[in-house]
Amino acid sequence: MVDWSGGGDRGAAPKKDAIWIGAAGAEPEYMRNRVVAEARLVEIMEAALAAGKRLLIGFDFPFGYPEGFARAITGSDDPLALWEHLADALPTTADGRDRMDVAAAMNARFPSGGPFWFDAFGKGHVPMKKPVHFPISEWREAERKAKGAFSCWQLGGAGSVGSQALTGIASLARLRARFAGKVAVWPFEPMEAPIAFIEIWPSLLAAEVAAGQKPDEIKDAAQVRIVADAIARLAPEELAEMLTVHAPEEGWIFGLGHEPTLRAAARHGRLANDCFALPPGAHWTPVDEALALLRARLAPVTALHERPLDEAVGAVLARDVVALRAHPPLANSAVDGFGLTSGLGPGLHHIPRLPGRAAAGLPYDGAVPEGHALRILTGAALPEGVTTVVLEEDCRISEDRISVEGPLKPGANCRPAGEDVEAGATILQAGRRLTPADLALLAATGHGRVPVHARLRVAVISTGDELTPAGASLAPGQIADANRPMLCALLREAGYDVVDMGICPDDREALRSRLHEAARKADAILTSGGASAGEEDHVSALLTETGSLALWRIAVKPGRPLALGLWEGTPVFGLPGNPVAAMVCTLIFARPALSLLAGAGFEPPFAVEVPAAFTKRKKDGRREYLRARIRNGRAEVFPSEGSGRITSLSWAEGLVELPDEAVDVTPGTPVRFLPFSGLLR
Repeated sequence: MVDWSGGGDRGAAPKKDAIWIGAAGAEPEYMRNRVVAEARLVEIMEAALAAGKRLLIGFDFPFGYPEGFARAITGSDDPLALWEHLADALPTTADGRDRMDVAAAMNARFPSGGPFWFDAFGKGHVPMKKPVHFPISEWREAERKAKGAFSCWQLGGAGSVGSQALTGIASLARLRARFAGKVAVWPFEPMEAPIAFIEIWPSLLAAEVAAGQKPDEIKDAAQVRIVADAIARLAPEELAEMLTVHAPEEGWIFGLGHEPTLRAAARHGRLANDCFALPPGAHWTPVDEALALLRARLAPVTALHERPLDEAVGAVLARDVVALRAHPPLANSAVDGFGLTSGLGPGLHHIPRLPGRAAAGLPYDGAVPEGHALRILTGAALPEGVTTVVLEEDCRISEDRISVEGPLKPGANCRPAGEDVEAGATILQAGRRLTPADLALLAATGHGRVPVHARLRVAVISTGDELTPAGASLAPGQIADANRPMLCALLREAGYDVVDMGICPDDREALRSRLHEAARKADAILTSGGASAGEEDHVSALLTETGSLALWRIAVKPGRPLALGLWEGTPVFGLPGNPVAAMVCTLIFARPALSLLAGAGFEPPFAVEVPAAFTKRKKDGRREYLRARIRNGRAEVFPSEGSGRITSLSWAEGLVELPDEAVDVTPGTPVRFLPFSGLLR
């Protein structure tokens, strides 16, 4: 991606408002002027062709002008003829002051004054003020839809897109001629050449650029880096959809009209290295504050793709979906009976009966005349003329007529088209985990495929020399690894793909290697054990090396500090080694965070208020979660609160959540119960 500049040489030191080139997965390159930029682009294009690769290059200036301008200048509607004209008129220089002369010459083609304005050098080449009446439209269709975009006629001042376009098109025309037959210019030419030029507008990703800009990074550099990475992450079908545009003269902005997909791609994997940093002075963080921080700091990391409906249940919807057609698509009968052309007044009516019938999938071929009846079955489209249906059991039927006792109101027993869903209505919103009922709705409204997030992949690592796999014999001092089977099962039940990374001994280099492998295979990592600040707490030590470690001392029981950080850009949740604390911290903190990473949003757990069947006096200062179950409509809790009692997890059906402040619970006191089933949705 290239951030272009219409100005002159900017000097050797990187500066804003210069030319920047950004490739996906690489640091942006500073170009001091257009001569240097053209030469660098030649190198990039030659390298791609030599390697047999396909290359997409985006430039942040218009590729075309409003309809009619190309013909006014070249006598042809072909925008590429205008490209050639500008290449001849504007040779490559490090200065480019002659662009004002070129604009003035084109303005002279219009008897009442041309469209270009704002002489950046103040020498009177073109008017300083915007024309009162433009001889050509001020805006392309793309700018009308891209709110906040600048006009291609403005040559100076803030938003001098006109100068970018004049000098940029001239440079691209030369590159296109140099690599004749190897370059396709979108959307003017089929995307069949090995190199494609596309028009971009980084402001489509303004929020993502602001969030992803590094400290002290020049905004232009951040834009090309983030836009390049976002486009590189698009699924092939998403890229194809964005390239399917008809704008043969004016051109188009890549991604315009597909902003949610482009923004999701920009957010994918974009977690700042300090995303888990706590506010200064934080000591014991309340649970609600910790959850709010996770919600604010994380973003979806999964790729987007389309799936057929029969593979989409449980997947997370990537963007809002609208009905492609109404449901029902046509007005139809709600019952078996006879279609009439109007309602009926009081009294007995004898109505002539037409031969034939209308059935679902077998429409009646013809119209029903006024005052006649036609046999119609449930779900059949209403034939022309039919407005009302009388129930079969309310009729006396003969070969040539039916007899009906009125009254019968007009429209009775009829379902209008779109009664359930109108075409174009939003039927499902992004972030929804698709259910079987959702698939029925999608099918009924015209969808065979649906845009979804890829399933979140979560790696699970247990750490500790004392651990052995489940079922293995135990040497003195060893214990069975209970956490990994529990966490893997929790994740699968939540709908994620589990990457089981086994048990890692208390060896820093072994854990480093295991984390490398996990980061390659997964979108998030859960570890248990080694997450505090002790001598054998290698998870914390390794995350400290990355500069991303945050030890969250959360005011919660059971639990202890959570070690949070990034490993090669992959979020790591360092859980306590104690199984009870590991499960509670997973359900309360990791579960909503993983849901957000998966694209399903950050939803609070389902909870119900029930009377207590226990007594407890709780002190002020931290949130407590008691293992609990419902019996006879009341919440009873496990007799022991010991965090080593794994039997309590098996016994429980959920958690009772007691507030941060002090509380006295006696039988009958309302308490908040969080069923395990709701914690895993």
